Amino acid sequence: MIRRAGVVGLRALITPELSRIADLRSSAATGDRPVTVERLLRSAVAGIGGGTLQNAAEYSLGLADGTRDWPAADRRRRAAQVYGVSIERFRKHHELMVLGQVAEQILVIAVAVTTGARPTAAPAAPDAASEALSLASAHRVLSPLVHGRRVGVTVHVHSVDLLRDIDVVVSPSNVYFALPAAYKSSVAATLRRAGARKDPTGTLVEDHIHDELRQWAVRHGMPGRAALPGTVAATSAGALGRQGIRRVYHAATAVPHLDSNDYDVLPVDVTRAVTAVFALLAQESAGHAPPLRSLCLPLLGAGRGGLSPLESFGALWSAVEAELARGATWDIHFVVRRHARADLIERLLADPSGNGQP
Repeated sequence: MIRRAGVVGLRALITPELSRIADLRSSAATGDRPVTVERLLRSAVAGIGGGTLQNAAEYSLGLADGTRDWPAADRRRRAAQVYGVSIERFRKHHELMVLGQVAEQILVIAVAVTTGARPTAAPAAPDAASEALSLASAHRVLSPLVHGRRVGVTVHVHSVDLLRDIDVVVSPSNVYFALPAAYKSSVAATLRRAGARKDPTGTLVEDHIHDELRQWAVRHGMPGRAALPGTVAATSAGALGRQGIRRVYHAATAVPHLDSNDYDVLPVDVTRAVTAVFALLAQESAGHAPPLRSLCLPLLGAGRGGLSPLESFGALWSAVEAELARGATWDIHFVVRRHARADLIERLLADPSGNGQP
């Protein structure tokens, strides 16, 4: 959020955790939240220790001299120049590393102010510091209240190919059902790679998921023709069957731009696709022994699709909640790569109002 808005846009942002940490460490009570948060950010960036990493962080956030009011695109372009890479390469790789390092430094400061230690010194309370910095669980079991009843939801915080014993995994797709190259890092590419059969040397023998999806398109007269957004195609899980994954449902949510590598994902299409996923699951379930019961969803559209994690989960949950509200007993899972996104899901399903509406 801050990378997009820059420090000059802090007054328009809601940053409760940063504000809390900033207030705890502030020696002068200014009463001005944006000022204290900016000081926290500057301290965190300074804690990186100089070099290209710190320079890129300063440009990314608008902390470098003269960049406070620069548009986000200009700040990203200048940060990419620090590393001498293209803007797209920086966005996909270096920017995540840079912002991750800033976040780590903020956590170091947070531990210091809650334990009374200085960030540069050994913690005064080792046990408390160790607890604060302990590894977060890779699997979180939640029990949100949905229309008067508690339902079980599991959030997995790891790569999608590490899932085990889940009947159906949903994979994002474009409306042409054309899978990305197996060496890519997207959810669809990772599932394609994990579902392929290889020989002992790692050489590809059979590209199960890709070949089955292409056959599905042929059967439905769709090679080269776009499906309606929200359409869902089913394939086997290929080699992922050894991990207890039985089916992959390909949800067409991405609409590519002509003559471009970009595409759009609309929240309404995400909701429509997840609704179709549940309909297909109900149709296929009884035809398998044992019946299909569990389903895992990634945050559709939250990568290059342009949706924020909040927008993506909101669109997903609209369909999930509607399905659960009518009494469905599916075992629901979500998979994300970052703990920050798992934290978001956990907060959204906490139902602080107590009215059963996450």
